Amino acid sequence: MSGGQTVVTRPDETVERALALSKADGCVVIAEETSAANLRWAGNALTTNGETRGRRVTVVATVAGTEGTASGTVSRSGVTVDRLEGLVRAAEAAAREAGPAEDARPLLGASGGPDDGFAEAPAQTSIGVFADFAPELGAAFGRAREADRLLYGFASHQLTSSYVGTSAGLRRRHDQPTGHVELNAKSGDLTRSAWGGTPTRDFRDVDLAALDADLAERLSWATRTIDLPAGRYETLLPPSAVADLMVYMYWQGGARDAHEGRTVFSKPGGGTRVGDRLTELPLTLYSDPNHPGLESAPFTIAHASSDTASVFDNGLPLERTNWVTDGVLTALSTNRHTAELTGLAVAPEIDNLILDAPAGGPTLAEMVASTERGLLLTCLWYIREVDPQTLLLTGLTRDGVYLVEGGEVVGAVNNFRFNESPVDVLGRAVEAGRTERTYPREWGDWFTRAAMPALRVRDFNMSSPSRAQ
Repeated sequence: MSGGQTVVTRPDETVERALALSKADGCVVIAEETSAANLRWAGNALTTNGETRGRRVTVVATVAGTEGTASGTVSRSGVTVDRLEGLVRAAEAAAREAGPAEDARPLLGASGGPDDGFAEAPAQTSIGVFADFAPELGAAFGRAREADRLLYGFASHQLTSSYVGTSAGLRRRHDQPTGHVELNAKSGDLTRSAWGGTPTRDFRDVDLAALDADLAERLSWATRTIDLPAGRYETLLPPSAVADLMVYMYWQGGARDAHEGRTVFSKPGGGTRVGDRLTELPLTLYSDPNHPGLESAPFTIAHASSDTASVFDNGLPLERTNWVTDGVLTALSTNRHTAELTGLAVAPEIDNLILDAPAGGPTLAEMVASTERGLLLTCLWYIREVDPQTLLLTGLTRDGVYLVEGGEVVGAVNNFRFNESPVDVLGRAVEAGRTERTYPREWGDWFTRAAMPALRVRDFNMSSPSRAQ
């Protein structure tokens, strides 16, 4: 046992040991193993690569009292066998010191036995995930040198195996791969730049040559520069920018906050705006843990309670949820407690988001070709909330804003600070392109599983020019 200092068990064994150590009335254990690999490059050359491993264990203890059930949650990294009992006791102490939890519900029990693979070792990634991608990156470096371009970027792949067990008998497991590529292209004199990014589960579907070619075209557009003043412009938002707006709207779509009058989804006079039309376009915004290419955990994993998640809901099955259906708001996120509080259906958050436009929509290039005069963005960046009541956001454009006239890109214009609400953007959207997987640049560190169409938006508010490059 090596002195009992460094013994590490498989995650399923950790779950079982922690549950066996529990002296509380109820217990939830979440054991997570994460492996990650990455590549970085700058100036057409690799700079770093690496692999990391991590383990985190979360214990939720519940204690029944005369006034209700309390919960205490403690998470720690790198937990070994000899430290597991201390973690369980810490959670129990936290529960005894806490007051009754308003979200307390019976812990979920077994339904059909443990998930397949619950008693097996966690999945792992390694630097080998880039076996095909790395040569393609080398080829892109060669093309860039020949064309006096410089490539900078980052590729990341992570695999997290989550094991969830409860003292009521539930045993669930999920393996979540998460990867993405970000590529910046700059002109040799560093005066022009373009950005692109793409999500991936395994790097076998990354078309780096196409991404590089798109950035090369955008750099060529920027050989002519045009200064434009602040104002409201017809604007083509690419899928990445649409994702950054829709993801933030999704995060702020909690039913309880809306029910209590604190958000853009609050109904004047009380209640929520569920049932209100948000856009005249037949757009459907939904989450689905089984969406092909964007698969996510099919059950709730909650490390802490909030207005949209509850530690008591750990293991709760998830299924497709339409947040907006054909333009009408149809659901807000809830846990079991807030669903009862608001009278809405139980609709926990799911780790993906899809905005579906009608099939057969135009490509972004076709939308440019049908534009008389407007702006084409690359992405939005540094987004911050200004007013939760309207969900007004502010942020910057970056790495390419282009002027379109007569169906063609005629040059790059200065960057802008924008002020817009995602809800208003949906309301002023007049055309949607084809839905495609995309990488939300601003929120990509937290949310990568998205599919969005490009949108044509009337009167997008570019509130001031920006010197940001």
